[in-house]
Amino acid sequence: MEVSQYKGYFNGATDLFYLELHYPRFLATRKLAYETWKWQGANVLDVGAHWLHQSVLYALDGHHVTAADLAITLGDPAVESIASNHDIRLLVFEDLSSETVFDGLETDSMDVVLFCEVLEHLTFNPVGMWKAIYRVLKPGGRIILTTPNHYALSALSQQIPRFLSGFGSGISVADILNVPTHSPHWKEFSGKELKRYFNLLSPDFSVNRLCYCSFGADTGHLNWKGRLLYDWPNLVPMLRNGLYAEVDLISKTAGITIRPDWFRGPVQA
Repeated sequence: MEVSQYKGYFNGATDLFYLELHYPRFLATRKLAYETWKWQGANVLDVGAHWLHQSVLYALDGHHVTAADLAITLGDPAVESIASNHDIRLLVFEDLSSETVFDGLETDSMDVVLFCEVLEHLTFNPVGMWKAIYRVLKPGGRIILTTPNHYALSALSQQIPRFLSGFGSGISVADILNVPTHSPHWKEFSGKELKRYFNLLSPDFSVNRLCYCSFGADTGHLNWKGRLLYDWPNLVPMLRNGLYAEVDLISKTAGITIRPDWFRGPVQA
């Protein structure tokens, strides 16, 4: 579906610039997800659903979508109307870090959790949130996660000069002071880190698939000359701008095993 057609589902009552900018990512994520998708009429929880730009895609495919986010977006009457048109359930939360954040959902009720472009924005210890997600996800269910790649060529080209000039890395001081929201990327991950992340959370999680992706325009139709000319930053997978992971909950045996505590020893990778 072309983005011009997809915009029609939102009746102009949304951030159309954001939708157009991120629509290729939504499509690329869904394409990867459906390559191994095993549920018909799945119960899908979209965490960080914003204006339902991604949620509507899955609702149109016949899945039962619950969209979770802050009231600043989900409380908008236009968003409520779009949700009603597509039978999307809205779940408003105030504190994503809380273990009770999804208490409005039944235990073992979700087949798939979409956790797309959220991980890099978290400024809190996320263990309580993962306990909540673990509770509502069915055994055999899946977390579909996307996040920027720390080793993306585009990021390295900015970070290395900053590092060498003595201005550190990660989020800049200017952004910390100037940006009035939680929008900056506080922590971007590598592929190895994602695997380590879920290994530390619980042995019940298994990162069964990890892909380095380019979430921009589709260049699959280009021949090798075209790719060399127009898509050369993405020719090396590890330098692509995004990570896509499928994290399966293979069983509910151990639970979330990590226990956050104040620093009392050496830093571990």
